[in-house]
Amino acid sequence: MWTCPICGRTFANRNQSHTCRPVGDLERHFQRGEPAVRATFDRLLEIVAALGPVTVLPEKTRIALHVRMSFAALIPRRRWLDGHVVLARRLDSPRFRRIETYSPQNVLHAFRLTSPAEVDDEVAAWFAEAYAVGEQRHLERRAPRSSEG
Repeated sequence: MWTCPICGRTFANRNQSHTCRPVGDLERHFQRGEPAVRATFDRLLEIVAALGPVTVLPEKTRIALHVRMSFAALIPRRRWLDGHVVLARRLDSPRFRRIETYSPQNVLHAFRLTSPAEVDDEVAAWFAEAYAVGEQRHLERRAPRSSEG
């Protein structure tokens, strides 16, 4: 892990390019939103916290969720919560608003949630898979197969 000496954020790679700004105030993101938006965010955070340690990074335009790398981002709006998870594969679901492939193991899946009730088992599974990407488990090399002879 590398820590930026200016903003203090941690990254998986040394000198990783980033917007070098101190993190902001989480509450600022929810000042204009309806209570359901904050409740939806809190429900997602409960699910992620149950997976393991997570750093919540309230940035200027979004709230990133970070382990070894950022694996999800959430953007509170007045009446809904926009967001995305990063998965190591393409996962088709009618609930995704768009899917963008940056590389074979870096696929962004964008969604919109309007209430905590929408944070169901399917959404929990997205975040569990994305959390593993944040830990970079998808990059671990598999042990070579032994040849039987």
